[in-house]
Amino acid sequence: MSINSREAAPMFSRILIANRGEIAVRVIRACRQMGIASVAVYADCDRDSLHVSLADFAYPLEGATPRAAYLDIEQLLKVARRAGAEAIHPGYGFVSENPALPEACVANGITFIGPSADVIRRLGNKNQARDAMKAAGLPLVPGSNLTQGEDVAQVAQQIGYPVLIKAAGGGGGRGMRKVDHPKDLDNLFQQARSESLTSFGSDELFIEKYVVHPRHVEIQVLGDSHGQAIYLGERECSIQRRFQKMIEEAPSPVVTPELRQRMGQAAAKGAREVGYVGAGTFEFLVDKDLNFYFLEVNTRLQVEHPVTEQVYGVDLVQAQIEVAAGHPLPWKQEELKPRGWAFECRITCEDPYRNFLPCPGQVQQLRLPQGAGVRLDTHLYPGYQVPQAFDSMVAKLITFGEDREQARRRMLGALAEFQITGIPTSIPFHQQILEHPEFIAGNLSTHFIADHLPHLARCSAGDIQELAALAAALESLFSNAPPAAAATRSEAQVWKEAGRVLR
Repeated sequence: MSINSREAAPMFSRILIANRGEIAVRVIRACRQMGIASVAVYADCDRDSLHVSLADFAYPLEGATPRAAYLDIEQLLKVARRAGAEAIHPGYGFVSENPALPEACVANGITFIGPSADVIRRLGNKNQARDAMKAAGLPLVPGSNLTQGEDVAQVAQQIGYPVLIKAAGGGGGRGMRKVDHPKDLDNLFQQARSESLTSFGSDELFIEKYVVHPRHVEIQVLGDSHGQAIYLGERECSIQRRFQKMIEEAPSPVVTPELRQRMGQAAAKGAREVGYVGAGTFEFLVDKDLNFYFLEVNTRLQVEHPVTEQVYGVDLVQAQIEVAAGHPLPWKQEELKPRGWAFECRITCEDPYRNFLPCPGQVQQLRLPQGAGVRLDTHLYPGYQVPQAFDSMVAKLITFGEDREQARRRMLGALAEFQITGIPTSIPFHQQILEHPEFIAGNLSTHFIADHLPHLARCSAGDIQELAALAAALESLFSNAPPAAAATRSEAQVWKEAGRVLR
């Protein structure tokens, strides 16, 4: 079932990809299959990146920092106008969930490939998203928005401990604190508020009941501008390290056809209620009794979208482009049935034997896994210099099988075949998880790593960020030294400071 099987209709001739790395390569390839010219943008450190050489056109970005270059909406629009791009695909991360980008696109007569600014704003704020989904009838974890001057202790007592304090405008574990006892509430509340303000520019928080050992299950939705919204099953995303997803699979080992239908219908209804256009993800917590609770909406393409593509035979990036161009969805809900099983491992340039210290560097040799049911989404090539300015993910390895066990075994085979020299990777971490008896049995929760492999959960997200910043600073400090000497001295200094951070 292909989105290209429909009759030809007006389509974009040129799309700018406002992103870099693996996801930029993914969008470029989708454009190529649709006969659309692709426009890449790049910060100076990405001048030799694969997405730059693959695109039909490529334009440099200026910026005080590499990250700032990709966040500069005015500059992105300027390049789009100069390149004659009719639409902008934001990928994920960077400006993908910033409502200022679709607003600027509208003002410049350019199509944003994603939902409207109003929808992004409404669903991007967790408090507003909870209110919207409550009105749509979705089940929520018991909780409350926190307003200035509200008696937080009273709210927590009413909900019942343990509770979670969360940043209303963020994610990725930042601005989040679990509170087990009333005596810890004030201190952890202030920590969450401070971190939220630093990370997201807002100290707006909310509080909810902490669900013990939940599964993290998300529903993929697609909406069009004709009022239709469908769901494409679920993804199990419970294997997380410090709130960062590391292994995803579709379908979920615990979700029955009846539960899939109920969760999917709830998500599709929520999408229709807000007028959602494009690809989006409704995230839920599922407890031990298979009750599900709305968590949040990601108003963009997810990193883990390939597992859904494998199981449903749908190209989600092409679907995004089609509905953004005004085409109606080509599928009816009853036509969408899951087939087989898929896993995705997020391969990062982190050292799992050194508390997952980010270790960017140059890829010296590269052997890519191949074979039946193996897919690799990456921007790596031999000689590529992994920059320090961005997140540590360098590849997504996806396997597909007729059932969960075949897909798992294919993943283990692909991981063994996948060899990168020059940088450490998280591959040993993935192998440990996939070979664990409880994982094989499908007994998963967001606490899986802490419960079964606690040595892999020692370093916090904050530690990683601090160490990454330290490594970047030391690299700059020693940039004038010969390469080998610089690496040796930088590493020695990093480990001296790493001991301080991790004590």
